[in-house]
Amino acid sequence: MTVDQKDKMSEKITDLEKEIMGKKKELTELRRNLPDEQFDNYQFIGPDGQPVNLTDLFDGRDELLLVHNMGKGCPYCTLWADGFMGLQHHLENRAAFVVVSPDDIETQKQFAQSRGWKFKMFSYGDNDFGEKANFVKEGHHWPGVSAFRKTADGQIYRTGWSYFGPGDDFCATWPFLDLFAKGANGWEPQFKY
Repeated sequence: MTVDQKDKMSEKITDLEKEIMGKKKELTELRRNLPDEQFDNYQFIGPDGQPVNLTDLFDGRDELLLVHNMGKGCPYCTLWADGFMGLQHHLENRAAFVVVSPDDIETQKQFAQSRGWKFKMFSYGDNDFGEKANFVKEGHHWPGVSAFRKTADGQIYRTGWSYFGPGDDFCATWPFLDLFAKGANGWEPQFKY
């Protein structure tokens, strides 16, 4: 490859990166313009095994970032959750932050301890919260995140959401691997390396 060809490719990469950033801003604006979606005050099971309501997950705040985790059996969800450890205090400085899954509390506790997770975890068990949030479809759980706000009178609204998946903006691993000539090259997250 000549220097001129390399310069042209570099310029094309820079232009495409700018275009992608512009599209991300456009996506953010589209999400913000969607009407808020009202949610019932769903019941979860807390770390102590006691029932807690969705309003309780706000921890006295008016905004909540809630991660939909598929549970202990998913190495991909584990990869994302491992990444939250470095972000947790930054996110909690802005809003309440929790991770929910269908796993029972004891399974969550044991797995969280084995991974060193410190964030708050709750189980939605067998209620239809996952279906209402579009993260359970035809009995299959999907990973992602929902942002909620709570009004002064206790009404709960979802203000945004997104699925998780390889290449998304919620896990730095994928963009790093994309820098290699062969990309991920068949790599998949594991519980142990």
